[in-house]
Amino acid sequence: MLDINLIRENPEVVRKSLRDRQSDPAPVDEILVLDVKRRELLVEVETLKAEKNVVSKEISQMKDPEQRKEKVDAMRLVGDKISELDKVLAEIDIRLKALTSILPNIPDPRTPYGKDDSENIVIKTVGEQKSFDFEPKPHWELGPNLGIIDFERGTKLTGSRFYVLSGDGARLQRAVIAYMLDLHTRIQGYREQYLPFMVKSETVYGAGQLPKFADNLYKDHEEDLYFVPTAEIPLTGLHMDEVLEEASLPRMYTAYTPCFRREKMSAGRDVRGIKRGHQFDKVEMYIYSKPEESEVLLQKMLADAEATCAGLGLTYRVKQLCTGDIGFGATMTYDLEVWAPGCDEWLEVSSVSNDTDFQSRRANIKYRPTEGGKPRLLHTLNGSGLGLPRTMIAVMENYQQADGSILIPEALKPWMGGVDVIR
Repeated sequence: MLDINLIRENPEVVRKSLRDRQSDPAPVDEILVLDVKRRELLVEVETLKAEKNVVSKEISQMKDPEQRKEKVDAMRLVGDKISELDKVLAEIDIRLKALTSILPNIPDPRTPYGKDDSENIVIKTVGEQKSFDFEPKPHWELGPNLGIIDFERGTKLTGSRFYVLSGDGARLQRAVIAYMLDLHTRIQGYREQYLPFMVKSETVYGAGQLPKFADNLYKDHEEDLYFVPTAEIPLTGLHMDEVLEEASLPRMYTAYTPCFRREKMSAGRDVRGIKRGHQFDKVEMYIYSKPEESEVLLQKMLADAEATCAGLGLTYRVKQLCTGDIGFGATMTYDLEVWAPGCDEWLEVSSVSNDTDFQSRRANIKYRPTEGGKPRLLHTLNGSGLGLPRTMIAVMENYQQADGSILIPEALKPWMGGVDVIR
């Protein structure tokens, strides 16, 4: 959430941010009108309350019944007016919260301008696209041929865009998750969290997913609980409404969760296989940071995500997202894409973002400076480390053999129970 003072004092900055993001700047105008009205009403209410307090003291000292009754009747009217204005203020507050809640974060000045994902910038490519002396198969052929991906039974169980991983396919996915968590915790300095896969609406709001993305979330309406669309949500909520000590920062967390999203599927190759679905697994990295350290930690998180790709022996590239493609809460975002030779395309497996104080303001997360003074908003950063099943796709397609088998990368062998090749 943006600081109301920023909107009030620099509305053109917010309007430009919305235009750069290819969004309508109109809400800014309504916010400004409502903000002025709210402050005027607050002055009027406080004036009336002060008057009522003064007169109430006078009434308590009056001896003349007629004068006393006259004052009481007058103050009753003042009380009615205060109640009326409080009701109007409450309605304005609700509308202001609704409007400010849909305003995205301000892009960092270094985020390049662009209309959509076609204008993202490739910063670097690491490794070369693997060459084969045979025609590489896509995973939607490799998996069923090996008996490790079952699309028909997934559809039978739930519907389209669901599948079953069987035997060594299930073990391979479990190995990828274990490899990532082990790397993040043992080498990169993150602390693992096992989180609830359902959270309260306040938690989803604090992370910036409500109300903007309500239509993409799965909800238990009876209990007002949401299935997590990403571990970023509960990781943000871990310290909601808390004041952390400066000495405890940065706090670096990692977590595995299944993720649930009501994604609208487009026709064509984009939805073939297991690339995109309503349920998928992901390992998340998340950092609580002092503001002055968040840029350095953003680069660390990016390097950590890169190391995860490199450890699997995957060719990958890093892209900086433009203003028309960065996430709702982000000021700067880098995407990592891995090469999938069977699909013949680059697949996004990680987005690494600095959300600055956008989430901490919504979720009321602060830190107490060591030297004293008022608690301050901290910065939050998040990144996939990495997302499945696209990482699985890349492993399967890059390590396939001419006979249709799949070699197990060295990094995953400790979790494969002695299986070196999936045949």
